[in-house]
Amino acid sequence: MIRSFLIHLSMNMWEDCYPEKFKAMTGEEHRQIMPEQWKRIPVYMNDRAWRDYLQFDQSMWEKFLAYFARSGGNTVVLDIGDGVVFRSHPEIAVPGAWTPLKLKEEIARCRDLGLTLVPKLNFSSCHDAWLRQYSRMLSTPEYYRVCRDLIAECAELFGGPAHFHLGMDEEGCECQRDYEYLTVRSGQLWWNDLNFYFDEVRKAGARPWMWSDKLWYCDDAEFSRNVSRDVVQNNWYYWGDFDIPADTDDRELQYRRHILDTFARLDQLGFDQVPAGSTWATPHNVERLVPFCRRRITPEHLLGFMTAPWFSTEEKNSEILLESCDQLERACRT
Repeated sequence: MIRSFLIHLSMNMWEDCYPEKFKAMTGEEHRQIMPEQWKRIPVYMNDRAWRDYLQFDQSMWEKFLAYFARSGGNTVVLDIGDGVVFRSHPEIAVPGAWTPLKLKEEIARCRDLGLTLVPKLNFSSCHDAWLRQYSRMLSTPEYYRVCRDLIAECAELFGGPAHFHLGMDEEGCECQRDYEYLTVRSGQLWWNDLNFYFDEVRKAGARPWMWSDKLWYCDDAEFSRNVSRDVVQNNWYYWGDFDIPADTDDRELQYRRHILDTFARLDQLGFDQVPAGSTWATPHNVERLVPFCRRRITPEHLLGFMTAPWFSTEEKNSEILLESCDQLERACRT
């Protein structure tokens, strides 16, 4: 069974700028006014704002890999973005990015520890600041050419991976409210582009993997018509509420229950799943998510689980990253 950890090489997946309000989110005074479960978030917001350098510590990466392997993990999903100097498009790379040789060395390091490294390039318009100028050419011939090149080269560098994560979450205006350039695809264009990425991944010999939140906003028939069953589904739920009454009048709880119901909907549609939880804001989320999903997803469609801390791979976040390893280990042990 897959025990996976989503970790970041690049953090340029969100804002295409450094919003002034993020710059203010520092210091103990801000953490004091946050609810208990959100106290880490001001630090995170600063991590995710655009930087023209790689927010990554090699020492933390090596520490994480060794710790995760000892904790029973077996799969690391690497959010690459502009963190690799791709031969086909070196203009995308951020200063400090890994060379292709360095990437291959790190793939070998993972293999020696018994870990499978899975590539992730997020092509959602909400998470593609890493594409730099090409993120503003969405759905144009030039854009398709660049995406095709990057998927093919990435798969080659990874030595023909079994899986390839394409992201595709949160493509909406609300999630881009602090961006300088907002872009949202809709209707059939979104589905067509999604299947373009799928096809390029399949050409490279890998199985597509995606975040599942599109199903939160469409019906089962539309999703099933546009997404084939070979695509691994990553529905995510990061809160602590798992016993939400069906008749609740609270809109936020209704929203959370709808996300929880998506695990069963995907199962009924026949998709393989890797449910994702997180220590991002709610303690013990993964330890509650695992038994919840085991009760609702048939064993043949439950490929494993993922934890996604959403903090940069830096020494300052060591406690958070290693805590996530511990939580996944405890959850999968029971």
